[in-house]
Amino acid sequence: MGKHLFRSSPPQEKQPAHQTLAESAVQECMSNINTVISKWTSPSSSSDAYLFSTNSRREAEEFVEAVRHLHSTMHRLVAVNPSSGKLVYAQNLMQTAMNLLESEFHRVLMENRQYLDPECVSVRSYRSSRFSTSTPTSVSDSEDETFYEENTEEHRFSGGDSDAMDDLKMIADCMISTGYAKECVKVYKTVRRSIVDETLHGLAVERFTLHQVQKMDWDTLESKIRSWLPAVKLAVRSLFFGERLLADHVFSSSVNIVESSFTDITQEGALTLFTFPENAAKIKKLSPEKMFRFLDMYESLANLFVEIESIFYFDSAAGIRSQVINSLAKLGDAARFMMTDFESAIQKETSKTPIVGGGVHPLTRYVMNYLSFLADYNDSIAVIFENWQPTSPSPSPESFAGEEAHPEELYSSPVSVRIAWVILLTLCKIDGKAQPYKDVALSYLFLANNLQYVVVKVRSSSLKVLLGEDWVVRHEGKVKQYAEKFEKLAWGKVMTSLPENPAEEITLEEARELFGRFNDEFETAYRKQISWVVPDPKLRDWIKISLSQKLLPVCTEFYEVNRFGLGGDGFNVRYTPEDIGNYLSDLYFGSRGSGSASTTTGSGSGSGSSTTVKSHGGRSH
Repeated sequence: MGKHLFRSSPPQEKQPAHQTLAESAVQECMSNINTVISKWTSPSSSSDAYLFSTNSRREAEEFVEAVRHLHSTMHRLVAVNPSSGKLVYAQNLMQTAMNLLESEFHRVLMENRQYLDPECVSVRSYRSSRFSTSTPTSVSDSEDETFYEENTEEHRFSGGDSDAMDDLKMIADCMISTGYAKECVKVYKTVRRSIVDETLHGLAVERFTLHQVQKMDWDTLESKIRSWLPAVKLAVRSLFFGERLLADHVFSSSVNIVESSFTDITQEGALTLFTFPENAAKIKKLSPEKMFRFLDMYESLANLFVEIESIFYFDSAAGIRSQVINSLAKLGDAARFMMTDFESAIQKETSKTPIVGGGVHPLTRYVMNYLSFLADYNDSIAVIFENWQPTSPSPSPESFAGEEAHPEELYSSPVSVRIAWVILLTLCKIDGKAQPYKDVALSYLFLANNLQYVVVKVRSSSLKVLLGEDWVVRHEGKVKQYAEKFEKLAWGKVMTSLPENPAEEITLEEARELFGRFNDEFETAYRKQISWVVPDPKLRDWIKISLSQKLLPVCTEFYEVNRFGLGGDGFNVRYTPEDIGNYLSDLYFGSRGSGSASTTTGSGSGSGSSTTVKSHGGRSH
């Protein structure tokens, strides 16, 4: 192949020596290249043998060097004899050589698609990446370095030509340096763009218009968001990162070609990927329960932003960077809108039906669960809520007056201010919902239960980081105050039914009267409170222990001193100290309780036995 290029030419006039020398050099180059081209393009050449392969790599290197030499000698010949007939033949031969290189370039790209998969390229080229140090912000943070180092074995090339990237670079360098960059880049873009499109399709990245997104029901859109979240991480850290590395390696001789090829290959897919969050954030039916999907998207983009800026650093990729910024802005707007809606829903909550047993109100559970989830997005909401001040809450109840009513004076972080304000708003609403309880003691139990739920949620979640230990300690103190007021109101009559000095000697009638009054008051308090509830075990135990410490020592001493009367006469004692302890343990589980004692009124250790006080008979109770 190529022998037709060397047809005899008409006789020429005698040329100067330097022209003859240049023509001789061109002729020698043409002979060398023609021999190689004939070997790899003639019909007799093996169809399964290629110039750029493991077995012929040395010949490929010699061929590329010969092409470059031909190109340089052609320039020398043009300089001394631009009308030389040999230039035509040299140009034809050069075109044939370029055709071969272009064909090999396409073949290497296609046959090594697996090895040139962006993830594999990124692993192989991570350490030697030129652009990782040539741009202001490196994508190689310590976490990513660890990821790539740990996963190198997993992604090691297991088929095709292990020198494919170097072969592509060799061919590209040769074609660019000899004036055939356009042909080389065209092949590269065609092949690599198809790979990017296929990869994004495999990641379930779809192109949607704003109208299409707005027409989706929430279940459909949420499904798309769930697919988008892992896709964007893989696309940025594997697909686009790998494409940037590959283009940077193959076209290292020309920064302009790296920019144009990479941008053309990735721009359409990147815009499709990064436009989706903006369109999703523009849906008309935003509501608080949708908040966390949008924060997931915000967090993903924010975490990837430095890498996106580094990968799409070129001026021609400014539109991609702008799209990411726009999407973050729209997601932030949506989050603020949903937070406002959430706060408004708290303010508008008007249920008046008391919670049975003074338990935790659904509003308290809803708000605190919501806020605890929200606090997990601390870094994102810190940016979203920055310089965003809450409106003034409803007037605070007296127990939350002072510094608690002005969280902006306690915290420098806008997020902390916002969270503290929403909790204060909720507690104000809860304080109002305690008013319908006819039993004041139960209203305080209700307040203690709800505030305890709030405190536990704060202490056991990321909310504690935002609000601090001081907030927790202050509100634990308020829980204790509520519990103490409850105890005083619910058990005050029981406690005052016994003498201050239980060891003091009293008459039989006085003892009988005190026991009777104590039995009545205890039974009344017990029957009333058997359906009351304290859901939090820590608070429940605290209340029971406090009651036991106040009741049982006095009751026990009074019982031991007065249980037997003079002469053996006595009267029935309905509740012994042991009974009281058992009945107290049975309280605050709600319904009929789940403690150790029966709810049926008993006598004498809860078993029906009778005891007498002093010598006179007494009445049975």
